[in-house]
Amino acid sequence: MQTIGELLRHWRHRRQLSQLDLSIAADVSARHVSLIETGKSNPSAEMILRLADQLDVPLRDRNRLLLAAGFAPRYDERSLDGAAMAVALAAVQRVIEAHEPYPAVVFDRRWNIVLTNRAVDPFLATVDPSLLQPPINLVRLALHPRGFAPLITNLADVRTMFRTRIRRQLGAAPDPELTTLYEELLTPGPDETALALDSEIAIPMIIRHAGHELRLFSTITTFGTPLDITLDELAIESYYPADTRTATYFTTPT
Repeated sequence: MQTIGELLRHWRHRRQLSQLDLSIAADVSARHVSLIETGKSNPSAEMILRLADQLDVPLRDRNRLLLAAGFAPRYDERSLDGAAMAVALAAVQRVIEAHEPYPAVVFDRRWNIVLTNRAVDPFLATVDPSLLQPPINLVRLALHPRGFAPLITNLADVRTMFRTRIRRQLGAAPDPELTTLYEELLTPGPDETALALDSEIAIPMIIRHAGHELRLFSTITTFGTPLDITLDELAIESYYPADTRTATYFTTPT
């Protein structure tokens, strides 16, 4: 098991900060940071969390830092279906329902879908049922040949967007399962090139559905200052029409 000093050094290097950078950000001396990393000083739980906050360490990994230093974990990981999370779950549901008639998806840190709104249902009806067995993975659903892939006109662009986002996510916090997902679906091929969409304000996802060409862009929403691991790792992706025809498709009653 790694020591608290080794773990903090790992996160500091991952964030590309010097000991002086971290000490200034956390309002402690650089010498104290050095003593913690070399094991010559035993930090308090409050000091660990102060440093972790400046290093933007995810809550799950903050618990690991505390355990390495001999302290109890500070952050719970509650089921989203549990009574303690009822208020949070209701808030998430209100957000995605309010986004209708446009699609919205809630997913966890490994891109497994937690909730969707009703606007997603017509698209799910087009994919192979085997891909809808829990946990339903959003990346696999989008890129699998029996998923959305045959419907996405600019599949290479969408794959590149996923690749960029998951690379950034892995750069922020390593995760073996997410790495496996990346290697399965997103490892660049020899002929793949970078996106060249200089005329776009945002890169759209272009889908052929029900005889229509739909152009959608998305935004990501996360919880601010969560104290629960489950909430810390949730994200809401909301899709918006990128042109008038797409807006008309979603807003015209069927």
